[in-house]
Amino acid sequence: MQVEAESVADAYPVERPSRRVFRDETLLVLGLSLGASGVSALISFVGSVTKPGALKDQAATLNASAAPGRPWLDLSWQLFDIAAALVPVALVAHLLLREGASLRTLGFDCTRRWPDLGRGAGVAAVIGSTGIAFYLAARGLGFNLTVVPEALPDVWWKYPVLILSAMQNAILEEVIVVGYLLRRLDQLGWSAGAALVASSVLRGSYHLYQGIGGFLGNMVMGVVFVYLYRRWGRVGPLVVAHSLLDIGAFVGYALLVGKVGWLPTA
Repeated sequence: MQVEAESVADAYPVERPSRRVFRDETLLVLGLSLGASGVSALISFVGSVTKPGALKDQAATLNASAAPGRPWLDLSWQLFDIAAALVPVALVAHLLLREGASLRTLGFDCTRRWPDLGRGAGVAAVIGSTGIAFYLAARGLGFNLTVVPEALPDVWWKYPVLILSAMQNAILEEVIVVGYLLRRLDQLGWSAGAALVASSVLRGSYHLYQGIGGFLGNMVMGVVFVYLYRRWGRVGPLVVAHSLLDIGAFVGYALLVGKVGWLPTA
């Protein structure tokens, strides 16, 4: 018996959700992902500022070992954490399909890979240099913890995991905080200015565990990314830029730590 392939429309019947449904699903997506990270970062920040000693004398470690001394188990945990962190992106993809859209609607696809790569590399070059200077200044003024981008064991999978971690951060943040959130806020009737503030403050909030410098620096980055998304209509370049920035931070730290005097260490 011949089995006919289901069309996307049959598999995902198009719905026209109400404003209340859009609002509730947005809160749930954020509650399962970066909104929860923002609350966690706030609690962490309160713990840091109420702890004896200066902020710069405390450390915020981003990629740490999950099973010290057991490299294969450690690798399993690292890959699990990366995959689990991307589940909210899969949820967003499902919710978009429900309304007859897709991640392509947000500009997250391979249809314009070379322009996306070129634009993303350019944005990363500009933000990367200013970001390092801002972090060093904020830490020097006592507004920031010492950020330790990686503390993984020196094993064969260290650099591949750091690159995958950087890409995961980029996909999660740009798809949800820029593409998805701005789409939903537009559908809810928010003004462009209010949506820009909401997206940028959210981005800053889940970096608050790094200190005031991390909050302000990432909020400014959020303003730039929202502006570029509105201009280009694609999160693709932003994912590229964010990936390159994090790869530079994670891998660069691993290669330079202990070898240059200007790089703060815990």
